[in-house]
Amino acid sequence: MKLKTRLTVSFCIILFVPILLAVVVVMGFQKYQFKTIETTYGLEAGNYRDLMNPLQLLNRYTKGNYEILMQKVSENPDHFLDPDFLNRMNEELQHKYSYLLVRKEEDIIYAGQKTDLQEEDLPGYGADEPDPVSGTYVDGDERMLIKQIDFLFSDGDRGSAFIVTVSNEILPEVQSLLLDICISVMIILFLTAAMLIIWIYQGIIRPIKKLEAATLKIQQGNLDFTIEREGNDEISELCGSFEEMRKRLKESSEHQVTSERESRELISNIAHDLKTPITAVKGYSEGLLDGVADTPEKREKYLRTINNKANEMDALLNELTLYSKIDTDRIPYNFNKLNVAAYFNDCIEEIGMDLETKHIGLAYFNYVDNEVMIIADPEQLKRVINNIIGNSVKYLGSKQGLINIRIKDVGDFIQVEIEDNGKGIAAKDLPYVFERFYRADASRNSATGGSGIGLSIVKKIIEDHGGKIWATSKESVGTVMYFVIRKYQEVIQDE
Repeated sequence: MKLKTRLTVSFCIILFVPILLAVVVVMGFQKYQFKTIETTYGLEAGNYRDLMNPLQLLNRYTKGNYEILMQKVSENPDHFLDPDFLNRMNEELQHKYSYLLVRKEEDIIYAGQKTDLQEEDLPGYGADEPDPVSGTYVDGDERMLIKQIDFLFSDGDRGSAFIVTVSNEILPEVQSLLLDICISVMIILFLTAAMLIIWIYQGIIRPIKKLEAATLKIQQGNLDFTIEREGNDEISELCGSFEEMRKRLKESSEHQVTSERESRELISNIAHDLKTPITAVKGYSEGLLDGVADTPEKREKYLRTINNKANEMDALLNELTLYSKIDTDRIPYNFNKLNVAAYFNDCIEEIGMDLETKHIGLAYFNYVDNEVMIIADPEQLKRVINNIIGNSVKYLGSKQGLINIRIKDVGDFIQVEIEDNGKGIAAKDLPYVFERFYRADASRNSATGGSGIGLSIVKKIIEDHGGKIWATSKESVGTVMYFVIRKYQEVIQDE
């Protein structure tokens, strides 16, 4: 759930849920308490609104007692001289916070409870009509409602019965209802707040805690964990972004470790490969200084050897420089439009002279029309060919070496095939020959020398030309290297 939606829902919960629950609780308590009031005080269900009018309430809830007294008066007024009858009637009134007073002439002959009322405080004989919903309200330290029934005793004396209701203590159930409602509302607010806190914690705080723990792990260098995304809100999106960042950091860290390992391996390989030519240069130069080469032929041989070894060292250093540029994607390219036939004829002429000195045969076949052009960097493309052929020469073995170079037209591309009759590459090693520092035979590569990045450089250059390179090989038969480069085509614009 989106954070905005979550906040909107929270607002609605805070606003409406307490109100709704409070209404339900009030109605429940009201129904229960009013049922009690109805049972206790004899109120009718339709008169609950009378609770809002205290005077009506005080009149109505002793209505039944008033009617009983009226009936007793009509039957026999002398009932009000019977203590048992008076006590029984007063006991019923006590449940309604009321009590009974009986007056004969000017004297109060019965008081249902101790009271400060004096005879002069009571209405005179004949002051009220016998109406069950009327009475006299007395305001003072004790607010009271007095209902009066006038009659004549059998001896002719005037009598009055009074139902006195003390309003200060009226309806404890109503007071209890208000207290219960207040407590219930507080509980509802507490439960609503607790529910919102739990919901917000689950949706916001807990993911933030997870992010905090993940941040601490990253700070400690630990990237081997996973942050699960649990929704579609903004926090979950942040968790997803954080997980992507963690993956990239881990990949970057692993790449850095691999790069450092490869760099150390490259330096080790080149240092190892430099030892042989340096040792040779040192030995032959000392021979010249010591006069060992005492004839012109020997001196020429020594100088030629020193020159060859210097060229080998220069090639190794150039390879190291190019590797550093590859590692930072900063190989310098100078693309030009090249005629395929003319370019490869020049390359083959140069390569042929070098192979001839090593007594290696070279066969060249060009099946491409003379007009075919490509867009390429001549220097880098020449490096590709030299690296492939140089790699083939290393693994020719003791037999008579032969290199075949074929140029073919394959639709929108030209395809170059360089085949040798060397020792070949095992099927299990063939998919990895273009990876950096991969050696199919570590002992053989150590003997033949090389930095181990020649074919990876070739692959990088061909791919930067928009082409593709691959190889096929059979052990003890030979290897064929293939690469393709797209032809140059004139774009004809519509007039």
